[in-house]
Amino acid sequence: MALKGTVHYETRGQVAVLTVDNPPVNPLSSGVRQGLFDGVAKALSDDAIKAIVVTGANRAFIAGADISEFGAAGSEGASLHEVLTRMENSTKPIVAALNGTAFGGGLEVALCCDYRVAAPTAPVGLPEVKLGLLPGAGGTQRLPRLVGAQRALDFILSGDPVLAPEARELGIVDEVAEGNVVEAAVAFAKDVVAKGAKLRKIRNETTKIDADRGNVELFAEARKRTASTMRGRFAPEMIIRCVEAAVNAGDFDAGLQVERECFAKCLAHPQRAALIHMFFAERECAKIPDVPKDTATKSIKSAAVVGCGTMGGGIAMCFANVGIPVTILEMDGKALDRGLGVIRKNYDRMVNRGRITPAELDQRMSLLTGTLDYAALGQADVVIEAVYENIDVKVDVFKKLEGVMKPGAVIASNTSGLDVDRMAAATSRPQDVIGLHFFSPANVMRLLEVVRGKETSKETIATAMQLGRTLKKIAVLSGNAPGFIGNRMLAGYTRQAGEVILQGATPYQVDGVLTKFGMAMGPFQMNDLVGLDLGWRARKLSGMKPEDVPITARVADKLCELERFGQKNGGSRAGTPDPEVVELIEQTSAELGIKRRKIDDDEVLKRCLYPLVNEGCRILEDGIALRASDIDIVYLNGYGFPEVTGGPMFWAEQQGLANVLADIEKFHAEYGDAWRPSELLKRLVAEGKGFSSI
Repeated sequence: MALKGTVHYETRGQVAVLTVDNPPVNPLSSGVRQGLFDGVAKALSDDAIKAIVVTGANRAFIAGADISEFGAAGSEGASLHEVLTRMENSTKPIVAALNGTAFGGGLEVALCCDYRVAAPTAPVGLPEVKLGLLPGAGGTQRLPRLVGAQRALDFILSGDPVLAPEARELGIVDEVAEGNVVEAAVAFAKDVVAKGAKLRKIRNETTKIDADRGNVELFAEARKRTASTMRGRFAPEMIIRCVEAAVNAGDFDAGLQVERECFAKCLAHPQRAALIHMFFAERECAKIPDVPKDTATKSIKSAAVVGCGTMGGGIAMCFANVGIPVTILEMDGKALDRGLGVIRKNYDRMVNRGRITPAELDQRMSLLTGTLDYAALGQADVVIEAVYENIDVKVDVFKKLEGVMKPGAVIASNTSGLDVDRMAAATSRPQDVIGLHFFSPANVMRLLEVVRGKETSKETIATAMQLGRTLKKIAVLSGNAPGFIGNRMLAGYTRQAGEVILQGATPYQVDGVLTKFGMAMGPFQMNDLVGLDLGWRARKLSGMKPEDVPITARVADKLCELERFGQKNGGSRAGTPDPEVVELIEQTSAELGIKRRKIDDDEVLKRCLYPLVNEGCRILEDGIALRASDIDIVYLNGYGFPEVTGGPMFWAEQQGLANVLADIEKFHAEYGDAWRPSELLKRLVAEGKGFSSI
């Protein structure tokens, strides 16, 4: 098999320059590793060469490992450890010229060099934790020796990159070079040679770790912090153990052995596969088969939002946060002032937490303009209605927007599940109409469901997807069907939670099972937070008779009749079992003729999660979602599904689709048509295939 990637070798006087060339971002593929190994050997064997510079072609230095090779057997070329050992044993100084991105294994290569010179725009980082891994080529051992254990832990556990000037302040980079970074690195190398060709091997540095030795609180605090911010993740504990070993193991090689053992554990852990699936799924969801990458997009330089409530205000913040001016329409001055006041309080809170400066607050607020007149929206490039979730109200808004918006403007609805085509029909330009479903709070949540109508143009779709990226959202395309992707799937999840408590479980057991699984909160905690009275009031307003109320809503309605609406009127946030609630559930079961039984945690989990999978399959059958991985991205980013599972569809494949189908068929026999198995699921199991085959 041919090696992938290459390394060019040239000489500039007494300096050998090795240039990694593996487009587009120079990952450490087989040919790159072998090229570095051979290039260093060639330079060391040439007496005329006194120093070596390593750099990258085009926009990257080395952007990390080749993820496609993770876990692959019989990988070609020299191993990364062999390459780094050869570099670290070099008797001639090696200077890394960081021309661009140096992530993961790329930064670890740079840390094996004696010195590092970087372009000011070059980002450096160790993002492995985001893939369920850790820096496995000495990064957890060299970085603490260079910057100290605390800074190393913060840097590796966050996985976030920093630009070269900040890396210089941290001590990762020796020099930030203006102009041509390779020329600067060659000059730096020549200066090192002129001063005696001093070698500087990080593995031999001990000053920083000597100062950290015995500081047990440092590692205890790191564990406490990650338990809170990275709940359920496996890799963070492995990272902390490695940095501990760097400080306490006694010598570099002993610490490196700990790193290798911990890396192997991460590589074998199911979270690694799930997080890498998520990594690729995020990139895949931007690809739309019938909307080519080169489809023209509309320029979005100004925006308008109809409604300044919770959603409208949050959407307006999304635009202001990226420097796009927004005009916000409300029906009366009091509502407008209240909405703008809430936005200001949100920004004040960000200032108090150090997330933005007072100057940034003023700049963002200056981009917001309130109005009571639809005509003031007319010149916006995109308008998003964010009014009450009622189709008639929204259609009326679209009729008004039709009369004022300039030709070609994108006209969008923030609906969470209503008919986008019906709204489009209220205009003479359905090609410009699209759904943009933001998730609450809109200024925080990353997901954006982009909903195409039957006449939405490819240009409008491409523009909406690009807008999602501009707003720093993960945009996923959905077809137009009730509930779209996320809320259509959610119905079965909440229905089963309601049924299972009538059959013998309690809300506290259900919430406990799902939070243990990794959900941010259980379905009853969520209802308690949102307010039980929302559905209850809607049913009363509609004139629904008590006997027509779905059985899964009857307990909630009874609590509302007792004026127990949840946290909004003083309910406990702790989820402490309440005997009165349990008694009310038992009474309701008896009224419905349901014989209660003991339900174990495994059944609770399957009863709540398998409807997501089954309905997800139907969504794929109907063409509402393009791929199973798109569904995963929706649930990971919009519904609190635990990242470490890879999403409901990926998780189902890990359980074995045949096992999932067998349980669904069992529940279908016991509980009726709500559990009817998806035809797609049955076909995949019969053919022994997975979702990637669709």
